[in-house]
Amino acid sequence: MLLDPAGARGAPVDCEAVVRANTRLSTDYHVLTLDAPDVAARTRPGQFVMVKPGRGLDPLLRRPFSVFQILRDDAGTPTGVSILGKIVGKGTSLLYALEPGERLACLGPLGRPFTPPPADRPVWFVAGGVGLAPFATLAEDCLGRGVKPTLFYGARRAGDLHYADWFAARGVDVRAATEDGSAGARGFVTAPLGQALAALGSSADAGPSIYVCGPTPMMRAVADLAGRHGHDVEVSLEQTMGCGMGGCYSCVVPVIQPGRAPHFVRSCLAGPTFKASTLAWEGLAH
Repeated sequence: MLLDPAGARGAPVDCEAVVRANTRLSTDYHVLTLDAPDVAARTRPGQFVMVKPGRGLDPLLRRPFSVFQILRDDAGTPTGVSILGKIVGKGTSLLYALEPGERLACLGPLGRPFTPPPADRPVWFVAGGVGLAPFATLAEDCLGRGVKPTLFYGARRAGDLHYADWFAARGVDVRAATEDGSAGARGFVTAPLGQALAALGSSADAGPSIYVCGPTPMMRAVADLAGRHGHDVEVSLEQTMGCGMGGCYSCVVPVIQPGRAPHFVRSCLAGPTFKASTLAWEGLAH
């Protein structure tokens, strides 16, 4: 069912998507590939889909996932999308178990996309865990415009740096950090990011466009670090959602606007991408 009969780019589509592939990257991470050409044709970097992992009532609601990749045929026509998932509960376990040929309900694309970066400034992605998900489409968009981004990628160990080679093979400068020191810098992703920011100095005019996705404490730490160097960042929030279209109010986040007290907005409509400086971080659930 087309929610927008005119089929405008970016208008959401509710479809029954066919599973093309389900690539298990580890015992809990996987990439689910879906035949959903109408969704793919409308998706812009940073948007998400809502998928229902089963046909019964448990789980009852769909789950939100950033669009990981937009798939195309040999002619360049969009044919489907993929999502990067991790098992955290029953719904994500059902998605992990799907096999090619099975079908699931898919609604998308939804939400506000990333702000396109200017071509005359460095572009940096900062990802933690499944926070890598929104950056594949953004990387391909940047590379298609002649902009080579840098990916600061944090994980617990080397085996969790999924798709790092995929980004590197396309010309992205990948700078990894692992908590156990098994790959890249030892510690959190803020370590190599802090070094890069210090090397740049504090000129906001010449500073990078920074995009961040990952656990809330990590995003806040990155925003604080960048802010100390005079740079704002754009974050992609990972809020729990029930509908993805603003009807259930389950994904509200507190924002700040000049002259107003902090107030709540629905991240599925106002986001999931936000300038970090507009968020009241103290009120965000971790």
